[in-house]
Amino acid sequence: MSVTWSIRDAEIGELTLADRIGPVRVEPITTIDIPAVARFLHDNLNDRVAADAWEHALHVPWKVSAPNHGFLLRDSHGEIAGTCLAFYSERTIGGQRRRFCNLGAWCVLPQYRFHSLKLIKALLAQDGYEFTDLSPSGNVVPVNSRLGFAFLDTATALAPTLPWPVLPGQGRISADPSVIEDTLSGDDLQIYRDHAGAAAARHLVLIRNGRYCYVIFRTDRRKNLPFFASLLHVSDPDLFHAMQFQFRSHLLIRHRVLAVLAELRVAGRRPALSRMLANPRRKMFRSAELTGDQIDYLYSELTCLSW
Repeated sequence: MSVTWSIRDAEIGELTLADRIGPVRVEPITTIDIPAVARFLHDNLNDRVAADAWEHALHVPWKVSAPNHGFLLRDSHGEIAGTCLAFYSERTIGGQRRRFCNLGAWCVLPQYRFHSLKLIKALLAQDGYEFTDLSPSGNVVPVNSRLGFAFLDTATALAPTLPWPVLPGQGRISADPSVIEDTLSGDDLQIYRDHAGAAAARHLVLIRNGRYCYVIFRTDRRKNLPFFASLLHVSDPDLFHAMQFQFRSHLLIRHRVLAVLAELRVAGRRPALSRMLANPRRKMFRSAELTGDQIDYLYSELTCLSW
């Protein structure tokens, strides 16, 4: 979620600049708005992400009754001046059905930045949701904190990928959809079916001695280099660590990944031959009842959009 401003600038600006710009309206993003919102984000936030990729991301592949796709600002001429995306889902946690709103890209044109808070407040005013922000940019973090968000524990290990010989009895790794479908069961199978069409989610199944570990990862950039993979879901951390070198070799050979970013809360524990990052990327959530260890990265912007 990205926007360049400070909360103090917003509060001051609303008092001194609003009359110069003219009125703006805060509106929910409807399905009809998606193409224009996608073009706005391509032009003003990240032109490395094609407009059709933004558009595809907003049509989430899982079933959910969503009230909107976020909120937008319209200027006095009816043009889009800002957006804050939202990715909705319904999850069962602790035996209770919970509704989630994952905050996505937050982008406002410079002359309208003093209206930025109106977008996030419109999202947070929706009752009955647990809120997550899994990609806040540095200047958004203090804004979220003031709005009641807490930090997830994102302690992250960086593990290099290495070629590893596959020996008999060490198990196998497959990305074949038919193998994944035939191997997974229960909640894992439903998660796979819900995310099979998610553009940023990569799926693997690690199989050994009648057990499996279902892994979802995404490829990421660090220092503008597209050679990293971030773990989003690991169904069996013990088997994952038993097969970690085969997994890392697979990423190197099949995906040209040079290093794995493994949050300990996802991977279960620190991978071998890794080092801990001094400043891992922040992730945040706001909930009256849930704790951080009940929050995961599925059904979110992280699975739907590569950047």
